[in-house]
Amino acid sequence: MRPLSAAELLDAWERGLSEPSLRRVFPVLAAAWPRDELAALSIGERDRRLLTLRESTFGSRLASVANCLHCGEVLEWAFDTADLLIEKTVESDLSVDVENYHVSFRLPNTLDLASISNSEDASSARQRLLENCISLAQHEGEEISPAALPASVTTAIAKRMAEADPQADLEVDLSCPACGEQWQARFDIESFFWSEISAWAQRILLEVHKLARAYGWSEPEILNLSPWRRQFYLGLAGT
Repeated sequence: MRPLSAAELLDAWERGLSEPSLRRVFPVLAAAWPRDELAALSIGERDRRLLTLRESTFGSRLASVANCLHCGEVLEWAFDTADLLIEKTVESDLSVDVENYHVSFRLPNTLDLASISNSEDASSARQRLLENCISLAQHEGEEISPAALPASVTTAIAKRMAEADPQADLEVDLSCPACGEQWQARFDIESFFWSEISAWAQRILLEVHKLARAYGWSEPEILNLSPWRRQFYLGLAGT
């Protein structure tokens, strides 16, 4: 896919600032794909597209830091986009049959996560999320409320969801060079990409400010310049 232009990315960042934290990347994705299409994406498919969009925008290399869980050492890590993409599976009919219970459901999407953000605790959030995604719940052939499902069934549903959408819960392998501790850490492309966009947006706005003062150019004129040309003119302007 094509990378977003500087103007498109800046506009998406500005729109994202007014969104709840769980929906901040929606305007960024909507700059590349139709918004109606995005709303129905599973979390894993949304994250897959974020990784792809991030690669086309900032490159394939992702780097950050983490603290060792054992000794507290700060370690740097880096991965390539290809290392983080899990083979895509397409499953349209999701269901489980456990202990005479039959449940049909779909995978959670970003709108589902946003709807449970005000839940009082993790248990109630999990229950609400399952109820949002369940289309049919039956016990011995009789339809029942999703709220009446026992823990063993809801656990089976959660496990089946994870199997069908592995990209939604991505973990990376980390190793501490100081003490040798090894562990897996969850990688959240949504917050990672948003942090990068925010840092980029603040930097680019500062460049616009300096070039506008130096040359009298408008924001669109400056944003239409390539990154190399912007840096060259900033150097000429002595900033």
